Amino acid sequence: MKKVEDYVRSIPDFPEPGIIFRDVTTILQDADGLQLAVDGIIDLLKDVEYDIVVGPESRGFIFGVPVAYAMHKGFVPVRKKGKLPCETISMEYDLEYGSAVVEMHRDSIKPGQKVVIVDDLIATGGTIEAIIKMIEQLGGQVVKVCFVMELAGLKGREKLAGYDVASLITYEGK
Repeated sequence: MKKVEDYVRSIPDFPEPGIIFRDVTTILQDADGLQLAVDGIIDLLKDVEYDIVVGPESRGFIFGVPVAYAMHKGFVPVRKKGKLPCETISMEYDLEYGSAVVEMHRDSIKPGQKVVIVDDLIATGGTIEAIIKMIEQLGGQVVKVCFVMELAGLKGREKLAGYDVASLITYEGK
């Protein structure tokens, strides 16, 4: 039986020489790969008590929504600045060159809610760190953060120290 990592396409020297790009689209386009990834995340959550799933645009939606659906939980989208129609809170975070801003609706997390964050990849951890700050600002408690893939060489897990972080696949490099 194949594992989730068997569905990941690795592209050498993209976007620059020496980098191996881990392509999640090959997981998505295969029914078995997608099912393994979603079921794997659900399995990471089997002993976790939580109320709601949060996922960042856009691949966090792809993996977070089926998890929320299967577990009969709500889903909260985190979007790029200016994409949500109601009152929002926002958080700026650093990118390799510059910064970005993510937002979520101010009423999306209720005080005391236990929150799981789902995304496709952890690299430097900046996006998830910003999301955690927003969830906590709204009174939520992050009980687990789940990823399909982790690029351990970029040390994103260090930014999330103190949180329960799990990945289905870990690649040692960048």
